[in-house]
Amino acid sequence: MSEKNPPNCPECEAMSAEHEALDRRNFFRVAGGSAAALSLAASVKVARADQAPVAKPAKPAEDLVKELYQGLSEEQKKAIVLPWDHGSNGGKDTPTRGRMYNGPVGRKIGDIYTKPQQELVERILRAISSDEDGYRKMTRNGTFDGSGSLQGCGATIFGDPSGGQKYCWLFTGHHLTVRCDGNSEEGAAFGGPMYYGHSPNGYSDRNCFFYQTKTVLSVFDALSEKQRTQAVVTGSPGEQLPSVRFRKPGEAHPGLHIGELSADQRGLVQKVMRDILSPYRKEDADEVMDILRANGGLEKVHLAFYQDAKMNDQQRWHFWRLEGPGFVWNYRVLPHVHTFVNISSKI
Repeated sequence: MSEKNPPNCPECEAMSAEHEALDRRNFFRVAGGSAAALSLAASVKVARADQAPVAKPAKPAEDLVKELYQGLSEEQKKAIVLPWDHGSNGGKDTPTRGRMYNGPVGRKIGDIYTKPQQELVERILRAISSDEDGYRKMTRNGTFDGSGSLQGCGATIFGDPSGGQKYCWLFTGHHLTVRCDGNSEEGAAFGGPMYYGHSPNGYSDRNCFFYQTKTVLSVFDALSEKQRTQAVVTGSPGEQLPSVRFRKPGEAHPGLHIGELSADQRGLVQKVMRDILSPYRKEDADEVMDILRANGGLEKVHLAFYQDAKMNDQQRWHFWRLEGPGFVWNYRVLPHVHTFVNISSKI
C-alpha cells in the first residue's frame, strides 16, 4: 500500500470530534476555563537556561504524578484537574477518565504546564514505559504522531493523587491514550481501556508497531489450512469502546481457540503476548498476565484475523484480535495501526 497519500480515516476524525466536543461541553465548564489559566504558562517563572541541569532521581510513576499535582498552582488545578467521576452521569456513562481519545483532552501541555512541569510529565511517561525502547514506541520515535510533540498532547488529572484517594493521570494525544492511576481502577489493567497507533500502514517497517504485525504474521503462517479457515473472519470487529466491550458469559468468541493449538503454535502466541506488552513497565505487564491467568489463562483466548470487505486491497487481513474472558486486544493493521485494549478481572 502506498504511503505517499495516507487514506482518510473516519475513525480518527470521529474520535477527534469527540474529544473536541468534550473540550467545548464539559471540560471548560467544570474547569472554569479562566483567562488566567489560559495565560498561566507564560506568566509562571521557569528555570533559567544558564542553570546547570540537575540529575533527576528515578521514581515510580505514581510518585511523579503526586509531585506534579502538588506543584500545580490553584489556577492550573482549575484548568487541568477534574473530579474522579467526571462525565459519568451518576454512573450511567463511561467516565471521562475511562474513555479513549485521539487528541489532547483539555488544554495542551505546552499551553498550560511550565517547562519544569513539562519535564515532569515526560518523566511520568518514561516511568510507565518499559525502558528507552518502550518510550520510543509509545511516543512514535518522539513525534507523538500527529500531535507533533509532547507539548501538543494533553495530561489531565482526575481525583486527588496527594494520598489516600482515587486518582487517574490521563495522557492523551494523536493515536494515544495511556494512564497511571496507582490501581485506583480496581481490577483494570493499565487503569482502563488503552489506545495506541501510528500513521504509517501496519505492513510497513516505518510503523513503530510493525514488529507486532510481523510477530502475528508468524502465527498466521504457522497455521494449517483448516486452522486458517477457523481463524479468518469476514468483516470488521469495529473500533473505539464498542470494539473492546467484553462479551456476555457463554457468548462465543470469533476465531481460533488458542487452547487447541499445538505447543509450537502456542509458543508463537506467547511471543505475541511478550511483544505487545514490551513497551510497558513491568508492573503493568505483570498485572495483565495475572488477570489473564485469573480469567482462565491464555488457553481461553481466541485469535481472529479479520478480512474487511470494505477495504479495496489485496492484503490477507486488516485486523487481528486476541479476545477472551476479560481480555480484548484489537489491532487494526490497515489503513494504519489503531489498537484498542481492554483487560479486566471484572467480567
